[in-house]
Amino acid sequence: MDDALIVALALARVRRAFARYPRRPVLEGCPHCRCPVQVDQHDLFSLTLSLGNTVGDRYDVKSLLPLLLERLVASEELDPAIVIGMLPREHWRTWPHAEQDAVDGYLNTVWRWLLAAYPPQVGSFLDAPTFLNAVAATGEDVGRYLDIWSNTPSSAADRHLADAVNGLHFASRNSSAFDIWLRGDVIRDRLYRAFERDHASSWADDFARAYDLLRI
Repeated sequence: MDDALIVALALARVRRAFARYPRRPVLEGCPHCRCPVQVDQHDLFSLTLSLGNTVGDRYDVKSLLPLLLERLVASEELDPAIVIGMLPREHWRTWPHAEQDAVDGYLNTVWRWLLAAYPPQVGSFLDAPTFLNAVAATGEDVGRYLDIWSNTPSSAADRHLADAVNGLHFASRNSSAFDIWLRGDVIRDRLYRAFERDHASSWADDFARAYDLLRI
């Protein structure tokens, strides 16, 4: 099945899960610092900065979530870490299971779609670190996404891996779980095999550079 269709099905599942929260045309602002906001006349990026905080409440977050998740994969107008970072603030792991499952399904599907093509074609998820940083903003363990990456043996997934390694700040002492995973021997060996497989390609040097960085 086409990846774009799979994402469309995941979004349809999200819309069904949150259909019980109709969108309100006007969201109440904090009585101390914000006026009411007309959703249709408001910039979505600006709205995500305050949604559920100084504008609207958890009901409004849920009502707008299908639209925001759709825009994340259809455009570059939103920041994934801001949108997905709303979830822990709204205690999303206490939501009904159907709602949690729909969000989990969306994230899994988007991640697989991102890894399947190089360069990525997933809207605001510009690269693998952007996606994983957004997931980390939910307070969730990124381990399951790293497992998916480990079990996606394709040239596109390997090129994403090389980019991530080449973008590492090796002098940093504050290593995330993602950084630690990238620095492992398994990843170094995978990059070596990717270089051997694609040695005649224009991107083989990316694999070689990443491999050399991990040898230091």
